Amino acid sequence: MSFISSSIGKKVAMSLSAFFLISFLLLHVAINLLSVVSAEMYNEASHFMGTNPVVQFIMQPILILGVLFHFIMGFVLEFQNKSARPVKYEMKNNQGNSSWLSRNMIYSGLVILAFLGLHFYDFWIPEIQYKYIAFEAPDEHRYFAELVHKFENPLRVGFYAVSFILLMMHLLHGFQSAFQSLGVNNKFTPGIKKTAWAFSVVVPLAFVFIALFHHFNH
Repeated sequence: MSFISSSIGKKVAMSLSAFFLISFLLLHVAINLLSVVSAEMYNEASHFMGTNPVVQFIMQPILILGVLFHFIMGFVLEFQNKSARPVKYEMKNNQGNSSWLSRNMIYSGLVILAFLGLHFYDFWIPEIQYKYIAFEAPDEHRYFAELVHKFENPLRVGFYAVSFILLMMHLLHGFQSAFQSLGVNNKFTPGIKKTAWAFSVVVPLAFVFIALFHHFNH
């Protein structure tokens, strides 16, 4: 049996894909926070990301594949875990040794997946239509207005907020699980875990703040 097909191999692959997606999340929140500071700065950063060929034709496809791989691997591991616990009594007994977050990662993941679908519908699909179907002339000043327009709808803002709260909960357990899968255990581990905890809380709440800021200020 190859390493990647083993249970441990799948968990390691899941952890590595999670760290890759976390790096994207950090970049994404950094650019979005610019929209709170300056519309011009946000437009410049978004225009660069939207027109740079390395980002568009190398990083973006890798990101999409990373998202698909992470969620597919998550469903596979969830199925394997449930198959390994055929006795309901044993599963109930194990709940005392596991957190609510760890037992419901699949559900928070499903909501996050639904959010990604909405996010693609709101931003990525219109961008593809704008550049490659309608062939509109590049407008580096359009991004901020488009962002603000999406956050006018209170239902959309509410769904975004709930999704990022669930993302926070997902990250709080996911970070810890990823470190365990990779066998990280040294003198730096406590500091790494504190940093991971802070990231898991601050970044999702920053996204919530951005959505609420634009909803109530424009």
